[in-house]
Amino acid sequence: MTDGTGLRAGELPDELSAAEAGMWQAFRNGSVYDLRSGDAAVDDPHGDRPWGPERTVRARIVCWLLLDGPPALDGRVASLKLTGVQIADVLDLAGGAVEPYLEMKGCRFEKEILLPEARCATVRLVDCAIPRLEAARLHTEGDLHLPRCRFHGGVRLTDAHIGTDLLLNQSVLYRDRRGNSLSGDGLTVGQDLQAELLESYGELSLRGAKVGVSLSLRGSRLSNPYGRALNAPQMTVERTLYLTPAALSNPVLTSGRTPAHGTRVQRFECEGSIRLDDGRFGDALDLEQAGFVLRDDQEVSLRRVQVSELRFLGRRPQRGRIVLNGARVVTLIDRAASWPGAGQLQMAGFQYEYLVPRGPFPPAARLEWVAAATPEYSPEPYERLAAVLRNSGEDEEARAVLLAKHRHRRENQPLAAKLWGHVQDWTVGYGYRPGRAAVWMALLWAAASVAFAHADHPPLKTGEHPPWNPSLFALDLLLPVIDLGQAGFWQLRGGWQWLSTVVIMLGWILVTAVTAGATRLLRRG
Repeated sequence: MTDGTGLRAGELPDELSAAEAGMWQAFRNGSVYDLRSGDAAVDDPHGDRPWGPERTVRARIVCWLLLDGPPALDGRVASLKLTGVQIADVLDLAGGAVEPYLEMKGCRFEKEILLPEARCATVRLVDCAIPRLEAARLHTEGDLHLPRCRFHGGVRLTDAHIGTDLLLNQSVLYRDRRGNSLSGDGLTVGQDLQAELLESYGELSLRGAKVGVSLSLRGSRLSNPYGRALNAPQMTVERTLYLTPAALSNPVLTSGRTPAHGTRVQRFECEGSIRLDDGRFGDALDLEQAGFVLRDDQEVSLRRVQVSELRFLGRRPQRGRIVLNGARVVTLIDRAASWPGAGQLQMAGFQYEYLVPRGPFPPAARLEWVAAATPEYSPEPYERLAAVLRNSGEDEEARAVLLAKHRHRRENQPLAAKLWGHVQDWTVGYGYRPGRAAVWMALLWAAASVAFAHADHPPLKTGEHPPWNPSLFALDLLLPVIDLGQAGFWQLRGGWQWLSTVVIMLGWILVTAVTAGATRLLRRG
C-alpha cells in the first residue's frame, strides 16, 4: 500500500486524467515527461498560444507526487521531470518536505507557486512562465535554479536558505504589489548567486543577504526609475560582486569570465538608484563598464562598504550622485572618465591605500576628482590622496595635492586670512615650495644692494662704524633675527629711510612665511 493513498503499489488513482496518468508513471520511472507538440511557437511557455487539457495537470496531483508519491519502479529513482506541461491552480507546497528531485522545463503555471518554509533537495524551474514564486524561509539542500523564467508578480525569497547555488540567469522579474521584483532580504546562498542577463522591473531587494562565494549581475538590466533598482545594504559577499558585461553568444554562455576582446557583450545597466551601504565584499566590487541612469535625487550609494578592491570603471552618470562616504578600500582601480563632476561625488571619510588608474589619470585630473568631491571645503579627501601618493613614493605629487588643499581652504576664509594665504602661496607655496623663498630673498637682496649702493649714509657716530657695505647692509635689514653689524651704524634720510623700512617689513613677511611653511612641512600637511 502507498502511504495515505489507499492504493496498492503500482496502481493509478481513478481520478487522474490521461496527462496526469502519464506524469504519474514517469515519476515512478524517474524519466522526463515531455508534452511538447514540436511546434516552437506553440510550445513557447511565454507565448499566447493556448495549451489544452492534453497538456494540463492539476497542481494538487503534482503536490501529491512530491509530498507522498508512489514508490519508484525497481532499479529506478522517483523524480518529477516535466517538460512542456501546464500546471493548473496554485502549486502549494508550503511547509512541506519535498524529497524527490524536481525539474520543470518550458512549463506554464496558471497560478503562483507556494514554497514558504518548505524543505527541498534541489529545485530546477527552467524557462517557465510563473505568475509568482512565494518562497520565504525556503530551505534547499542543493540548488535553486530559476533561469530564463518569467515571474509576472515577482519572487519572494525572504530569509530563504539555499544550500549551494541560486540561478536567475536570463530571467525576467516584474514588480509585485509592493513594487519589488525580488524580495530577498535575509537570503543566504551557500555558494554562487548568479543573476546574469537578468531583467528586473522593480526593486531588487537583498538587504542583509549573505552569499558564500560570488554574486554576479553580469549584463543585467535593472529598471526602477523612481526608486531603488538594487537595494542591498549590509550585504555580505565572500568574494566578488560583478556589475560587469556578459558575453552574448549562441547559445548565451553565462557565469563566464571577462569576455574576450571582440566578443559581443551586453553591459550591466541600472535605471534607478543603487544602495550597497555597509556591504562587505571579500575580494572585489567590480563596476567595469557599468551604466547608471539616475534622476537628480538618486544615487549609487556605497556608504561604509568594505572591500579589498573597488574597480570603479563604469560609464560616467550624467545625473545623480556617487556616494563613498566612510567606505574602506584597499585598492582603488579607476578611470578618469568614470567619475562624475562637481556636486555629483561625495567622499567624506573615504579611505583607500593604493591607487591603480586604468588609462591616463594625470595629477591635474586627480585634483579635479578631489575638488569634485569637496565643493564645500573638506581636508579629508586631499589628505588621503596625499598620503597614498607619498606612500607610493610620489612625493612631488603629494605636495601638489596638499598645496591645492590650502588653496581651496583659502577661498572660504575672511579677507585678512585670504590675503595672508596669498602671501604664503606666492612666497613659499604654503611650505611645499621652499625654493621660492630663496628666490624671493635673493631677488630682494640683489635689488636692495644695488639701491643702497647709491644711498647717502652718514654714520651715526664718527669713528665707531664698520666700513660701508651695501650688500651686508641690505642683508642685515632682510634678516630681522640676525645682526650682521651694519644696520645700527648708519643714518638714512628721506626716501632711503622709507626704502629701508619696506625692506625690513618684507624681510619679516618672508621669514614668517618660511617659518609657517617649514612647520607645516614638518607636520606633513
